[in-house]
Amino acid sequence: MTHVLVVGSGLAGLIAAVRATDAGHQVTLVTKVGLPDSNTRYAQGGIAAAMFPDDSVESHVQDTLRAGAGLCDPVAVRVLCSEGPARVRDLIRFGVDFDRDESGVTRGLEAAHSRSRVLHAGGDATGAAIEAALVATVRDRAARSLRHSGAHLSILEHTMLVDLLVRDGRVTGAVLLGPDEVLTPTSADTVILATGGAGELFPHTTNPALATGDGVAAAWRAGASVSDLEFYQFHPTALAVPGTPLVSEAVRGEGAVLRNSAGHRFMLDVHADGELAPRDVVARGIAREMEKQGGTPVRLDATGLGRELLERRFPTITAACLAAGLDWAVESIPVAPAAHYWMGGVLTDIWGRSSLPGLFAVGEVARTGAHGANRLASNSLLEAAVFADRAVRALRLPVPVAATTVATGQVSTGSTGSITVGQVSSESGTGGREAVQQLMWECAGVLRSGEKLAAASVTLADWTIRVQEPDSTAALNMRVRAYEDANLLDLARVTVASALAREESRGAHHRSDHPDSRAELARSVVWCRGTGDTVTEMHSTLNLDHLTEAEEAIAC
Repeated sequence: MTHVLVVGSGLAGLIAAVRATDAGHQVTLVTKVGLPDSNTRYAQGGIAAAMFPDDSVESHVQDTLRAGAGLCDPVAVRVLCSEGPARVRDLIRFGVDFDRDESGVTRGLEAAHSRSRVLHAGGDATGAAIEAALVATVRDRAARSLRHSGAHLSILEHTMLVDLLVRDGRVTGAVLLGPDEVLTPTSADTVILATGGAGELFPHTTNPALATGDGVAAAWRAGASVSDLEFYQFHPTALAVPGTPLVSEAVRGEGAVLRNSAGHRFMLDVHADGELAPRDVVARGIAREMEKQGGTPVRLDATGLGRELLERRFPTITAACLAAGLDWAVESIPVAPAAHYWMGGVLTDIWGRSSLPGLFAVGEVARTGAHGANRLASNSLLEAAVFADRAVRALRLPVPVAATTVATGQVSTGSTGSITVGQVSSESGTGGREAVQQLMWECAGVLRSGEKLAAASVTLADWTIRVQEPDSTAALNMRVRAYEDANLLDLARVTVASALAREESRGAHHRSDHPDSRAELARSVVWCRGTGDTVTEMHSTLNLDHLTEAEEAIAC
């Protein structure tokens, strides 16, 4: 019986754990904090799927391709959109209670969608509703497995992924740091990474503090290919108060507008679709307007929607506003861009398989090619569900072989390009988290330039994480933070290198010194670790079979 180690407890990890258990595998689900804690929990807008008579898979495909700015993998996009409705039906079977109206399931319109196709639950609490239903399902599967022989699901909470184990070019498990503060090598036939993104690369993010890119960093150190790291999506509208809570795209979909300090609706001067232009366009429009007004946030005016709609449709945002002393039913609220979603990550095929045999990646940790240079709103939850399901189905497929490519560039990773197991300090050196975050915001944020990126590359190469034997009396959270800081430093270096390599502006990546897109650069830049501290830059994707297989899930 196959032992599957699933790392992460957001939508992707929970689906993978349930599917693998139901398929008869021995499953260990590992999560860094508590089982319900993940990025999924904070998703507001909803999940997009072509499930209505006036919509179509083809329309969803075209919207996704347009948002992706020429960098989507069309096959991955078609898989996402065609299998999405079946995965949404699975969520309903798992107990997700999507909002309803007199016509059936309620649906909303979000930026860059040509149809109203976004399902939501609890108004703006879709992620929390999905997380709660799937956590209950996972706990039920774990309890069931204790009562019956055969497949088994065990759950390890407050357990961090430190590194992957690799033998003879294959991933054979992972090194985990549990609540007992002991580093434990754990063997597995297959590792499925579902660790989410790395919003903590930046000081302003809609992500929870646990989003430190642990899976991407571990895969990178193990030798897996990563791609599209330069494409970090900055959500245009985070509430400009401490904690930067998200103000969903759906608010603008309902009719809210953006105004500058003079009250002018400036987005109409930027794009024909105004506030409903693609996210990268709106984020840059806001950033430039903030520059003009000395860094002051712009204002989101939702007063025209009325108190009843705001409180019913957006209870989470209403509560966040009230907590900040704001009443958005009678006054506009301050908003600004914040790091939100990573289009890049561990390079995979359409079955979630990475370039390393034995390693899968699903959800935000993966670069499937479905999002291209700019993710379409509310496609993230859909991608997590679709590709987590496919990854488990792929456990029965042949192991793929990666393509051979020629090196065309390299970037220094500095002296600490990997973590030495058992040797990490709870105290960072000059490359501590706050310093990395500020540097990334200034040089690799919404607006970039080659000059700033080059300076950041030099600075990051000189920064180190102090390495020493851990103090046995050190608090666990300090050790976890030290590993997280090392991950963020590794990822900052490769992300800046990727942004430097892309000498154009495309999707979420905008450079003032190369403001236009270049047709010859409409391809992904793939990086993999070479020997020592070198990095190979490749312009290709994995040579993996683009098979398609649409099927309803096994019984929920």
